[in-house]
Amino acid sequence: MPAIQNFIKHFSFSSSLLPTTLVLLLLLSLNSHFVHVHSRSPFACDPRNGLTRSLKFCRVSVPIHVRVRDLIGRLTLQEKIRLLVNNAAAVPRLGIQGYEWWSEALHGVSNVGPGTKFGGAFPRATSFPQVITTAASFNQSMWEEIGRVVSDEARAMYNGGMAGLTYWSPNVNIFRDPRWGRGQETPGEDPVLAGKYAASYVRGLQGNAAGNRLKVAACCKHYTAYDLDNWNGVDRYHFNARVSKQDLEDTYDVPFKSCVVEGKVASVMCSYNQVNGKPTCADPDILKNTIRGQWKLNGYIVSDCDSVGVLYDTQHYTDTPEEAAAFTIKAGLDLDCGPFLALHTEGAVKRGLLKEEDVNLALANTITVQMRLGMFDGEPSAQPFGKLGPRDVCTPAHQFLALQAARQGIVLLKNSRPTLPLSTRRHHTVAVIGPNSDATVTMIGNYAGVACGYTSPVQGIARYAKTIHQQGCLGVACRGNQQFRAAEAAARQADATVLVMGLDQSIEAEFKDRAGLLLPGLQQELVTRVSRASRGPTILVLMSGGPIDVTFAKNDPRISAILWVGYPGQAGGTAIADVLFGTTNPGGKLPMTWYPQNYLAKVPMTDMGMRANPSRGYPGRTYRFYKGNVVYPFGHGMSYTKFAHNLAIAPKEVSIPLAPSLYAIKNSSFSSNAIRVKHTNCNKLSLGFHVDVKNTGSMDGTHTLLVFSTPPAGKWSASKQLIGFEKIHIAAGSQHSVKFNVDVCKHLSVADQFGIRRIPIGEHNLHIGDLKHSISLQATLEEIKT
Repeated sequence: MPAIQNFIKHFSFSSSLLPTTLVLLLLLSLNSHFVHVHSRSPFACDPRNGLTRSLKFCRVSVPIHVRVRDLIGRLTLQEKIRLLVNNAAAVPRLGIQGYEWWSEALHGVSNVGPGTKFGGAFPRATSFPQVITTAASFNQSMWEEIGRVVSDEARAMYNGGMAGLTYWSPNVNIFRDPRWGRGQETPGEDPVLAGKYAASYVRGLQGNAAGNRLKVAACCKHYTAYDLDNWNGVDRYHFNARVSKQDLEDTYDVPFKSCVVEGKVASVMCSYNQVNGKPTCADPDILKNTIRGQWKLNGYIVSDCDSVGVLYDTQHYTDTPEEAAAFTIKAGLDLDCGPFLALHTEGAVKRGLLKEEDVNLALANTITVQMRLGMFDGEPSAQPFGKLGPRDVCTPAHQFLALQAARQGIVLLKNSRPTLPLSTRRHHTVAVIGPNSDATVTMIGNYAGVACGYTSPVQGIARYAKTIHQQGCLGVACRGNQQFRAAEAAARQADATVLVMGLDQSIEAEFKDRAGLLLPGLQQELVTRVSRASRGPTILVLMSGGPIDVTFAKNDPRISAILWVGYPGQAGGTAIADVLFGTTNPGGKLPMTWYPQNYLAKVPMTDMGMRANPSRGYPGRTYRFYKGNVVYPFGHGMSYTKFAHNLAIAPKEVSIPLAPSLYAIKNSSFSSNAIRVKHTNCNKLSLGFHVDVKNTGSMDGTHTLLVFSTPPAGKWSASKQLIGFEKIHIAAGSQHSVKFNVDVCKHLSVADQFGIRRIPIGEHNLHIGDLKHSISLQATLEEIKT
């Protein structure tokens, strides 16, 4: 029970802040340690089964690749084919059970996939904030810790027979367009941020078991250039994303590469859409050659659900279903989410379109992952993580982490005078108004499971002050104003007014892209009328996955403060109240640009270009390429205290050594003042600098230190690019030194029009808060040794 003891110790100095619900959960968790857990039967290689006990693939001492080869050699073609789909069939004669590959764990164990069920000893699981909210924390260690907790609960549910071990999470697509309904699932618009999130969360999920073993198998999705679901009659099943090699290399593929190379993810999922005329699940260039070849994926490639069927039935990419089966498997697909490969692979083999050896290669990748998970090692309870059970789900420590994640993800957008934090001495009565004011399920977003419990915003605020509650609207669509007068009356009676507005899954969701960026329906009118009527300060709290054009509120002096809370998870109401009343000093930063509504008229969702094109009035996308007006910029976020930065140690010049070969010298493009990354020794290239950060205010605070770089001018260059970030907690009046070590080849290089990464020679400018520092990158020729 060390987690519970640590939890008690943590709160020993602040028992007044310990919510009653968490005390009850603590007692329940203590009691649950005495619950008897029935371990599941072995997936395969049951030591009690005399028929399989002696088979080579069941011998734990034998190398995994030998065991895999032995097992595949024992299977018939028909048995092999039934293992190519997510609901893989049992092989009773070899003592192997059926397996459902599809489980989800985007921000907690989810019941979206058929591989996971809630009930019995596992009625719920910890529901963390939606990914876009967690990304706003810019806290890499917390992302990994959330992954570790989620995998604890996933393993516990697997041991109880309620879940699988292969989780098709995280979603690391770039949040390219503010209308995308699934942007909420992603870490935001920046490729470096998304890449670091991907690697951190995957490491947490998969664990650090010795010998290539996995705690659970994560999956980075949806590869690649997938960020449109259903917009203006174009849906993801029919969409052909036309993407330049430049944009693929420096934007769309970056988080996937990080996932595979740095996170060592066990799986990648290909997407529904086509990229430049080819379905991603049937393109050997991006599957076999890139993911497995260049990036060295150690795992399996899975299709998005029914996407193999989609490329035949909907996109008409092949003339026959057998060709579709053959194309995808030969391109590098190992597993089909859906029945298509089970129905048509045998026909493809019989027609000579596919060899049985191709099927064997696909199976080798999936079975290897199962063996790395211990599924062929016999008795589950005797293996690592085999003792996890109901007592390890929804623990107080896990729920406290969900609360911390929600607190750290909240972004303070505006704070006039300042108004926040509210005071329990001055603000005895608070009017809590809005369609999301009593939100519960809305707070956990999509791809969620059954939460341990909820604290809604009005419940959270009620712990600090007397509340007067009015919905104001019937739902976020807010089609009528019948309740506006009651909301205005509540605001007149209160010392402060909190309006909890925004969106939910009826506005933005999978297969539901947004029509616009304004608050839905009559929400803006409600906010304006209530702020006019309010006796005290008015605070606007926005719950959403995507950005909202709230220019009216930003410019309205009657609206004193604005908070964006994303979808803050099961403890969202507590976190919101803690920020409002200053128990928590907000430190989140926006992971995406907030555009004005008129931006949408210039950018069709179907245009995948990242860079601006003034000749056709195309303004570009994300903070890296868009230079127009914004409501709030990427990285914006205020605090209740102030921080000062000083660049303590930083070089003024960095030498880029050319590789000692005549070929490299000849082909390094000095005409464009850039050197190909592969023509220099990247192992020697790092940029080290120290930043001193001082909290000059009167309140302790958590600071998100963002470091941007602006490269020399060039047609391939972003206006600026995030190259590093760090989350630090600094007491009032104290100073903290942060050391950065930037990978020059990775973070100071750019992609040219051919998708080739180059390091621009010349002056690069670092931007850290209000600091600017110039560093000159100069090419040097290493001595050619004979």
